[in-house]
Parts: sequence; structure tokens; C-alpha cells
Amino acid sequence: MAKPSSKRKKITSALSSNDTLPDNQDLEKNPATAIITVTAVEVPELTEEEQRDRLHLERRVERAFFEAGKALTELRDRRLYRSTHKTFEEYCRDRFAHSRQQSNYLIAAAGVYENLTTIGCQNVANENLTTNRSQILPTSERQVRPMTKLKPQEQQEVWLRAVELAGGKVPTGRIVKDVVQRIMERTKIPNTYQLGEVCQILAKDNPELRGKGGCWAIVSAVNDFSCSVRMWYGEYAVGLQHLKSFNYLPQECQQIQSLSDRLALIYSDSLEETVKSLLQSLGKLNRPYLTELEEKLLSLLESEVKV
Repeated sequence: MAKPSSKRKKITSALSSNDTLPDNQDLEKNPATAIITVTAVEVPELTEEEQRDRLHLERRVERAFFEAGKALTELRDRRLYRSTHKTFEEYCRDRFAHSRQQSNYLIAAAGVYENLTTIGCQNVANENLTTNRSQILPTSERQVRPMTKLKPQEQQEVWLRAVELAGGKVPTGRIVKDVVQRIMERTKIPNTYQLGEVCQILAKDNPELRGKGGCWAIVSAVNDFSCSVRMWYGEYAVGLQHLKSFNYLPQECQQIQSLSDRLALIYSDSLEETVKSLLQSLGKLNRPYLTELEEKLLSLLESEVKV
């Protein structure tokens, strides 16, 4: 039996006016010689109305996270959830399937977006501040998340540099994060905190620390630009600008450590709100000891929950 040839004829993708299709017999002998006719489809240009519709829809997509953040801000500040939910956190979880942190991210991102629209464009209408017109603006919350802890002027500096690095296009969150890191290194402040030191949380405008302002926290790790701190209900990474030392003596720090351990043993999600409020109050003391009455209340709670 003769060995089949390893070479194949080149297949053409179009027919000339004089070309004819091979008959079935030829196709059965050598299917590789089949000629396929491809019809070109002409794509019509967008009309002026379609171009306007496209631009309008693109703007809506670009501003979606901004509008969500602004709406959440108003819902929170006006407490429009109060008829159905006790807290904003419960409302966001039930209504939008958002965690409190996710809602805070959107709220903070809306503030950054609003700040970025002022970069040299004070006299330009807001609807023109899009990636299709005079200024490149963020299109998602993750692109601005690394900037939420910066000052307004630093946010603008970071964004302009990130757009430049992205070649004049909308930068990714990774590019923005890298630029933020460089600024932090440039303005690096020596970290003088020590392990076991007791500090107060300064929430300021950081949405991740909302509800934690005034609480004491114990330093568990010292990093370049932040500290890992242990509070009685969890551990967090906190920037140096959000910490203030109580300047307690070593013995006083140990007293706070003991109190933290006691509160952690008692706390659970199943506790009544009044009990949780009491524990939270003890977690915000600006002194390293309990009064006689506070000690009695805490001891009573410990006996009730059988610590």
C-alpha cells in the first residue's frame, strides 16, 4: 500500500467568479481541497444618535460605584433604614447583601471620586468628567480603594501619576496601589510603637475604623507603616496616623491586657444589645483600671455566662 503524502494543498478562503465547486467524488477523494466561501459582512458606522446613546451609557457605567456610594451615604446619615432595621450594618446585609465593610468601601470611594473631579476642572460640567472627555476618572471602587486613607491633595497626585503610568488610560487598582506605596515610602514616619503598648484608635475619616474610634488596642506587631493591634473582639492592621499611645507604664499595660482577655471570653453575638453596649464601653476606657462598680458588673457577667 502506498504511503499517503504528508503535504497538503493550501486552502483558499474565497472563490473567484470563474471558480466552480468540486463534485462529490473529488471531495470524497481529498476533503482537504474543499473550498469554503466566506461572505463579508459590512459593519455600519454609528449614527450620531447611537454615538450619543453610547456615551451616555458609558458614563452611567463609569459612575455606577460613585452613585452607589453617594446613595449609601445618604441612607446612613439620614438613618432611612430605621423603620425596618436597628443598624445600618443589618440593613446593608439584608437589602443589598453587603457587608458593613463593603458599604464603607463604596462610601469612601465616592468621596475620592468627588475629590478627583476637581483636578483642574472646576469650570467643567460634571457630566463631561469621564474617560471620553477632558479627564480620566475611576470606573470601579477597587481602583480608588488604596487612596481612601490619603489626604485630598495626595489622592489627586496619586491618580494623575497612575493615569500617566497607564498610558493615559484608566489605571488598574494594582497601579494605583503601587503609586500609593511610593508616596508612603517618600513620607515615611519612623514607627516608634512597641509590642504590648496600649494605644487609642483614631478613626478620623477611615471607613474601616468606623465604630472603633476611642477604643483601646494593644500592639501585637510593629510594621513599617502600621501596627497590628489586638482589641478584645479582634485583631486589625492600623496605620500610624490612626493610633495614639496612652503612654501607660508596663504594669498598666498588663492591666489592660488582663481586661482585654476577660472581655473576649464574655463576648458573643448571642448577647443582648445592652450587654454588648456595656462591654463596648469598657473597651473604651481611658484609664487602665476598673472602678468598684465596673468590677462588680464585669464579675456578674462572667458568672452569668459561666466563664
